[in-house]
Amino acid sequence: MFHSRYLPCPDCGASVDRAGDSQHECSPERLADYQLFGLRDEVAELETRVRDYLRTSAGRFDAWLAARQVRGEA
Repeated sequence: MFHSRYLPCPDCGASVDRAGDSQHECSPERLADYQLFGLRDEVAELETRVRDYLRTSAGRFDAWLAARQVRGEA
């Protein structure tokens, strides 16, 4: 079986040369992107739940109150 010389970094997903002598250092941007990619289902669920809440009377009131506070009316 063919074995790749590169393996994904378990922290950021970058391809790392396992035969290389240099140590891999995850970039903060790539690390954040990789972690967010792993949470994509939870993020989608959160968006759905927020949308559902904003359709309720309590959600509509909270949205109205937030808009009023942003405009400085409260």
